[in-house]
Parts: sequence; C-alpha cells; structure tokens
Amino acid sequence: MKGIGPQGLGVKGHNGFWVGEAEGCGCSPLHKTAAWTRKEGKSETGGLNAKGVASYRAANPGSKLQTAVTKKPSELKAGSKDAKRRKSFCARMSGMPGPMKKPNGEPTRKKLALDKWNC
Repeated sequence: MKGIGPQGLGVKGHNGFWVGEAEGCGCSPLHKTAAWTRKEGKSETGGLNAKGVASYRAANPGSKLQTAVTKKPSELKAGSKDAKRRKSFCARMSGMPGPMKKPNGEPTRKKLALDKWNC
C-alpha cells in the first residue's frame, strides 16, 4: 500500500498517528509517533518529562538526553556536572530566536524551558 502525500510518504494526523506506510517498521499503516513529539511526552512547565526523554532515547540509540536540571543555581556545587549542563543549556537556549510570549500572552515553550532551568 502506498502512503498518502507526495512520493507516497505518510502524513501525520492531528491525533499523533501517521497515515500511510510505516517507514521500515513493518507495522500497521496507523501507528503512534514517539511520545517526545506529542503532548504526553512534554512537561507542562517546559521541556520533556521522563516519558518524553525515554521515548527520545529509544528512537535515537546512543543518545544521552537527560531531564532538566531544576535545582536553583545557589543549590548547585560550582563546577559540578549539573552546574555545567545548566550553564551550557542557558547559554544555548537564551540565544535562540523566537518570542517569549504567544500572541495571546501565554509563555512559549522556550520561555517555559528557560524558567524551568532557572536561566
């Protein structure tokens, strides 16, 4: 069966399922996308939750993705691995283009993630 869309590729539906050929997995034409791409894998306070991180690592073997460093900078030992991860994330993410608020006034995912990491 050929998928729907250009070159027979599947098209993602609104419910997290792909319609069309499941690329190389030999499963049904309707299969769920990874949790890290859906709401259930994302934390409401920003970033990914444990389920999202686990699904990302399963989809990307060799990945060392971890959950956020949520401790306050004053609670972290200076120069520790967590302190360095936090500082690196803040430096990278703070420089990303894009707004901090949506047009309706709600914070964007970028803002939520920066707040969660205490940037």
